[in-house]
Amino acid sequence: MLIRRAGLGDMDAAAPLFDAYRQFYGQRSDVAAARAFLTERLRRDESVVFLAVAGEPSGDAVGFMQLYPSFSSVSLGRLWILNDLFVDPDVRRGGVGRRLLERARDWAVETQAKGLTLATAVTNKGAQSLYEACGWAHDDEFQHYRLLV
Repeated sequence: MLIRRAGLGDMDAAAPLFDAYRQFYGQRSDVAAARAFLTERLRRDESVVFLAVAGEPSGDAVGFMQLYPSFSSVSLGRLWILNDLFVDPDVRRGGVGRRLLERARDWAVETQAKGLTLATAVTNKGAQSLYEACGWAHDDEFQHYRLLV
């Protein structure tokens, strides 16, 4: 399996995975909107997307991850938000998610970031187990809030 950074030419492979990810979180399927959203993020250099490709570089994409840049005012350094991670259900528990998480860590090191952060649904126990097995720690220091507008 190859984990590679996606570019604008990879939207045929990335958009269906991103759409499936959104459906997992209760959104209606809209591959065109998923493609447009990802394309805009990459075009504006607002995110970094990685694809997990089975087999050779031209093989099927079986997973994806999207990272957004952020910064820590306290530590005066770059952070990455692992906002989206999805693995095709047909290949789950085969190491794809773990490989994507390893690539996220490597990316943070390559970009001299202080670290990564993520959030997942409270009910997503499978993902939580994977994150913890890969060395991610549950945040017991800060309480997170949100304001929807």
